[in-house]
Amino acid sequence: MTRLVLSTSNIMASGPGIIRKPGTDRSNLELVNSLRSNFLAAQEDYSPPLSAANGSDRDSSEEASPSHRPPVSIWTTRDGSDYYIPTIDWSMSGLAEEPSQYEITVKLFYLSGAAVAERAEQTKDAVQLVLRELGVKSIDLLIVSFPGMSFEGDCEWEADKKNSQQGNDEEEIACWPALEDLYNEGVVKKLGLAEFGSEKLSRFLARVKVRPEVDQINVKDCCNVPPPLIIFAKSQHIDLLTHNDCTNILPSGTLRELLGQGMKGAGVLSESKRGLDGMKGDLKPEWVVKYTAVVRDRGVIENKGYFAAAELRE
Repeated sequence: MTRLVLSTSNIMASGPGIIRKPGTDRSNLELVNSLRSNFLAAQEDYSPPLSAANGSDRDSSEEASPSHRPPVSIWTTRDGSDYYIPTIDWSMSGLAEEPSQYEITVKLFYLSGAAVAERAEQTKDAVQLVLRELGVKSIDLLIVSFPGMSFEGDCEWEADKKNSQQGNDEEEIACWPALEDLYNEGVVKKLGLAEFGSEKLSRFLARVKVRPEVDQINVKDCCNVPPPLIIFAKSQHIDLLTHNDCTNILPSGTLRELLGQGMKGAGVLSESKRGLDGMKGDLKPEWVVKYTAVVRDRGVIENKGYFAAAELRE
């Protein structure tokens, strides 16, 4: 088995690559487009000069075609069972100022279909990647997002009621000790949840040792924060935050397209129908982590990016 580790690098340094149109559905465009841009940048860094390739300039369609991609082996790195796409130059990692000058928020998405028993290890791996990327020893807030959770309904009351039956209480409770460990070790200063309504949150609080201090919800479909949640969160001293993240952030089909042999693919996976070689096997996305470093005194986002991990059974 091989673990694929995908990274976007700092998307704040790459310019505005994603345009969101008003009224569109929640989307994973930021993640997908940022990964694709980072793959392309890595390929271009390792590509031979155009003149060396064929003695003349190529047009943009030729340059993007699979036949002109550099070999995958020179812009990716294998480290034991881990395969980094693209290669990460850790010597270039880190923030511009002292870590104390930043508010660092990390959101971890557990993906549907991934092994629940492995979430503790996945949590530690995801956080360690972020710490290494930012060159810090701790983060201010870690929010976890479980699969199958949302706030959807014709009104906020209905959304809160539907939410009470979503997810899996036992699975969510089972993985929380891994986050409590990070909190007790001082690696994480505050813990948070995503998409927990009043009933879900009440049941959760009754069974954990380290209580979440934040509940982050997406109210796009129901417009307002449910009143029962506002009242309960206030009574429990839990901050309510809103977000626009996509819950199903990296479906398997999207990941295979990103890594495939198509015009917009990275050329990592094989495509037998077209006779194009690459890695073969069953691909299963496991988790995605999003990190943001904000300069405290200016409120400016200096560093933002994603890591994603998937299992490839060859």
